[in-house]
Amino acid sequence: MKYLFLAFALALATVSSPLFVPPAQAVEPGEMLKDPALEARARDISEHLRCLVCQNESIDESNAQLARDLRLLVRERLKAGDSNKAVIDYIVARYGEFVLLQPRFEPHTYLLWLGAPLVLLVGIIAIVVAYRRRKMVPSTSVPLSDEERAELDRVLGETKKS
Repeated sequence: MKYLFLAFALALATVSSPLFVPPAQAVEPGEMLKDPALEARARDISEHLRCLVCQNESIDESNAQLARDLRLLVRERLKAGDSNKAVIDYIVARYGEFVLLQPRFEPHTYLLWLGAPLVLLVGIIAIVVAYRRRKMVPSTSVPLSDEERAELDRVLGETKKS
């Protein structure tokens, strides 16, 4: 029972801590579209676009003026009848690929997408090769020949005299 209470207290402390901050929505009521379906599409698009001022938030979460302008532009394009892809393509054409929170998988971003898995794979291969090499070294020692034993005794005998 004591551990259950401790787990509950820890969970409560985590949720109420300043480190746990639920995502904020910076969308103001005046920006929202009257059509709920269009507003849902706008929110979905906004979650995938980076605030160019904050750079670590979506435009839906940011209070920056540029993020507000981008939210309004998204809604304007949706009212004009653009598809979600057309809206995103329009904004990418205007602001560049950096505006996407998750970059597209295209030839110029292959290194970005595949770099970390490739480094991990190379590391795993290096560990396996090192382990196999280490395993190939014989663990049993070969006894010294009579000549080697005599040389060792001679060397050790000289070091004892010094």
